[in-house]
Amino acid sequence: MKLPVSTEWLLHCATSLAQLEAGATASAAQLAQYFDLPAAYLAKQLQALVKAGVLTATTGPRGGFRLARPASEITLLQIVEAVDGAASPYECREIRQQGRGALPAEECQNPCILAEKMAEAHEAWRNNLATTSLAEIIAALPPSAPPRTRLRLTGTP
Repeated sequence: MKLPVSTEWLLHCATSLAQLEAGATASAAQLAQYFDLPAAYLAKQLQALVKAGVLTATTGPRGGFRLARPASEITLLQIVEAVDGAASPYECREIRQQGRGALPAEECQNPCILAEKMAEAHEAWRNNLATTSLAEIIAALPPSAPPRTRLRLTGTP
């Protein structure tokens, strides 16, 4: 499965925001500079996380983005679905019933085994992301990472 590049961007941005002190924000411009990304496009993508309730946004000179809930309550699946939706990347088009190799209709009463296996894989992937929180990701980082992120992203240790 291949996800859009914006998914990687938002996973990293949310992880970076989770490393900030409570109440602190980072602007889209700061995040874009931090990761060397196009600011206007990143700002648009960050709005998807606001709409999904993952982030909150404030305006003004001290405005920016921050987590809408504690990192322990935000899963990777919530971030991915905010950007990419929940649809399975695999769509069975029943090609087993086409062409020279077409199977008779009576042999196609049950779903295609390949479609079943792809659905199982997609569900396992979703379950893994649904049970992984941003807090778990932060806990797996080296202890030096959050202070370094805060300093480089917002200029505060």
